[in-house]
Amino acid sequence: MKRILALDVGDVRIGLAYSDTLGISANPLDTWKVKGTDEDFINIVNVVKKLDIGKIVVGLPLNMDGSEGDRVIKTRAFAEKLKEFIDLPIEWQDERLSSVTAEDALIEQGVRREKRKSVIDRVAAVVILRSYLDRQS
Repeated sequence: MKRILALDVGDVRIGLAYSDTLGISANPLDTWKVKGTDEDFINIVNVVKKLDIGKIVVGLPLNMDGSEGDRVIKTRAFAEKLKEFIDLPIEWQDERLSSVTAEDALIEQGVRREKRKSVIDRVAAVVILRSYLDRQS
């Protein structure tokens, strides 16, 4: 089985996490600043090649009532553009409260506020991927 790459796509940053080849663990990878250019997608392609990724899971930022707002439209557009660069299945995972869960975990671990900002998106990607993997089992 190939690894799964999870993306937490925001306006400012993209958080990345990946699974092991058995689809059991979710590991933080990186956080990138969004450039708003093809470079964002080329960077993802490079990760896909390096880690032998077979599927991408993108966090879907639904509103708390389950409706889709502006952020969902932007995230879907990002995923559609990504399809121009890579031929892999892209699946969606509800990411409601993933950032809150990630922040709580970081606070619990004693991570200082300044450091939390730099890692929150990759930890949110781990939460998204963990939710996806749990749903598959």
